Amino acid sequence: MPEFLLKRWHGYHVIALYLVALVFIGILTLFQWKLGLIGFICLAVMLIYIVQARKSFIKELEQYISTLSYRVNKASDEAVTKMPIGILLYNEDGVIQWANPMVTSFIEEGCIGEPLSKIADELAEALDSEYSEISIQIGENVFRAILKRDERLIYFFDITEEAHVKKLYEKEQTVIAIIYLDNYDEVTQGMEDQIRSKLMSQITATINNWSKKHGVFLRRTSSDRFLAVFRQEVLDHIEETKFDLLDEVREATGSEKIPITLSVGVGSGQGSLQELGALAQSSLDLALGRGGDQVAIKQKNGKVRFYGGKSNAVEKRTRVRARVISHAIRDFILESDRVMIMGHKNPDMDAIGAAIGVLKLAELNGKEGYIILDRENIGPDVQKLMEEVEKHDRLWAHFISPDEALEEVTNDSLLVVVDTHKPSLVIEPLVLNKIDRVIVIDHHRRGEEFIDESVLVYMEPYASSTAELVTELIEYQPKQTKLDLLEATALLAGIIVDTKSFAVRTGSRTFDAASYLRSQGADTVLVQTLLKEDLDQFIKRSRLIETAHIYRNGIAIAKGHPDDSCGQVLIAQAADTLLSMNDVVASFVISNRKDGAVGISARSLGDFNVQVIMEKLDGGGHLSNAATQLQEVSLDEAEHLLKEKIDEYFEGGKEQ
Repeated sequence: MPEFLLKRWHGYHVIALYLVALVFIGILTLFQWKLGLIGFICLAVMLIYIVQARKSFIKELEQYISTLSYRVNKASDEAVTKMPIGILLYNEDGVIQWANPMVTSFIEEGCIGEPLSKIADELAEALDSEYSEISIQIGENVFRAILKRDERLIYFFDITEEAHVKKLYEKEQTVIAIIYLDNYDEVTQGMEDQIRSKLMSQITATINNWSKKHGVFLRRTSSDRFLAVFRQEVLDHIEETKFDLLDEVREATGSEKIPITLSVGVGSGQGSLQELGALAQSSLDLALGRGGDQVAIKQKNGKVRFYGGKSNAVEKRTRVRARVISHAIRDFILESDRVMIMGHKNPDMDAIGAAIGVLKLAELNGKEGYIILDRENIGPDVQKLMEEVEKHDRLWAHFISPDEALEEVTNDSLLVVVDTHKPSLVIEPLVLNKIDRVIVIDHHRRGEEFIDESVLVYMEPYASSTAELVTELIEYQPKQTKLDLLEATALLAGIIVDTKSFAVRTGSRTFDAASYLRSQGADTVLVQTLLKEDLDQFIKRSRLIETAHIYRNGIAIAKGHPDDSCGQVLIAQAADTLLSMNDVVASFVISNRKDGAVGISARSLGDFNVQVIMEKLDGGGHLSNAATQLQEVSLDEAEHLLKEKIDEYFEGGKEQ
C-alpha cells in the first residue's frame, strides 16, 4: 500500500480521537473550566496540525495520480509501438486502417487502405468463418492471428520458432511398416528350390535397394514378410514417389513370368511403438482386403491413404480357407437361436442370391433364418426374382421387413451381412447395432468404412460375386446338401449378373461354383427370364448411351437428362454397354436416381482403376467395377467433380 494511503488511514484514526477528546473536554469544562480551557487550546493546536496534514495528503495524492497516469499512458504507448505483438485495425469492409510498427515490419509498405488479402488470403477468408484464431505464413515467418471481430482488431504473435520445432517433431516421428508378398506361397508351391531361391533373392535385392535409397531400416521376419522402420520425413518422400517399390517388384518378377506383388501396411502419427505396430498390421489387413498390390497408410485418428491397386486380385489356388470359414460359420450358427441375414440397400441379384444361400446354411444346421428385405426399394430385376420367391411358400415365409426384424432379434441372434461391409449401406442399421455377433461375407475391396467388431469376416476380392463365396460355403457343410431349384437358380443368377455372363472377373472357381449349382438343379432358362428387361428400360439405357462423349485417354462419360431418373441397375447396364465400344477403356454414367441422389456407375477393362476414382467421391467397388451416390448435387456438378477426380488420377499418377 502506498505511503500516503497509510497516512490517510492513520488520519482517520486521529480525527476520530480528536472528536472523542472534544467531547471529553467539553464535559470536563462543566466541572473544571481551567482544565477545559487548557484542553481546548491543545485541541486547537491539534486541529491546525490535522488541517496541514490534510493539505499534504491531497497534494501527495494528486502527485501520485499524475505520476500513475503518466506511467500508464507511457506503458500503453510502449505496448502498442514497441512490444513484440502485432496490432492491426480494419474497417467493416475488411480494409486496413492502422497497424503498429510490429505489423509494418513484416508487411509491405503502403498497406494502409488496402484489403486484408494484401497481407494473406487466409485473413480475408477467416473474417467470413467462425474461427477466432488462425495460423498464417508471411514470408519466412509464421504468425498466430487472433481475430476480435467486434472491435475489428487483429493481434499477431510470431510463432515461427514454435512452428519450426513442431515441424521438426513431426518429421522425426517414428513410422512402422509391414511389407508382405501377396501370393508368394501360391506362386512358389511346387517350384524347385534353386528357382525359388533365385526368385526370393531377386525380390529381396529389390526391396533392400529401395530401403537403402530412402534410409529405411529393414528386417525380414519370415519368408514372405518384412518389417520396416523409418521417420515421418522419409514417409513423406516415399509418398512423393507414389511407392514405386510396388512397380519395381511387379516388373522384376514379371520379367521372370512369375506375378508376385507386394502389399504394405503403414502405421504413422503420434503413439507408442505398440500402437504404431497395431496400426501397421491393421493397414496391411486393409490393403489385403482390397485385393493386395497396394499400400495402406493409417494414422491414429483413423484416416487412411491408399497407393497402388493397379492389378486385379489374384485368385487363390487353395480351397482351405473356404472350408475353414464354412466350418466356423456352422459353429456360430449352432450357438445361435436364429440367423438374421441382410444385404445392402437397393439389393441386386447377387445380394438376394447370397442371402438365400446363407438361409440354406441356417436350415442345414437346424436353425431358423430370416432374410431382411425392404420391398419398397428393390429394382425391376430383383422384383422378378421376388415374384418367383412369393410362389415358393417355404422360402417366402423367411423374408421379413426391417421392422419385423427388429422385433425378432434376441440376445442370441446371429447377423450375417452379405455383399457389403459398410454399415452405412446395410438395409437396416438398427438391426446391425442391436446384434452383438455379426459375420461379414463380401467380395468387394475393403474400404475405410467397415463393420466394427465382426466375429468373422470372409472377404475375398478375387471372387466374382458373394454368391460364389456362399456357394463354396454350402459345398463344405458336413451334412448332405440338396438345394432347391429356386435356391440354386438365385445363386447362379447372382454369379451371372456380377460376371456379365462370365465375361469379367471370372476365375476357375467361378465355373466350379456354377457347375455345382447346375448339378443342384439351377435353371439357366429361368435365369435368363429373370434377367430380361422391359422395352422402356432398353430405350432409357439407349438414351443414356447416346449422350456419351470421350473425355480423355479413352474414357467415355455419359450424362442423363436432368428431368429423367433411372434405377442403379439401368445406370450400371449403360456403363457396361459403353465399355463394349471400340477404343473405350473406361466408362462413367451419371444420372439422377429415383431416390433423389445422383448415381455414378464406373466400369473399366482393368488398366484403369475406377475404384480409386469412386472412393474419392465417397463410393467404392472393384478395380474394374465401382459406383457412388452423391447427395444434393446437380448432374452438371457431379460431372464436374468426376472430371476433377479423373484429372487428379492422371496428373498424380495411377497409384493414388
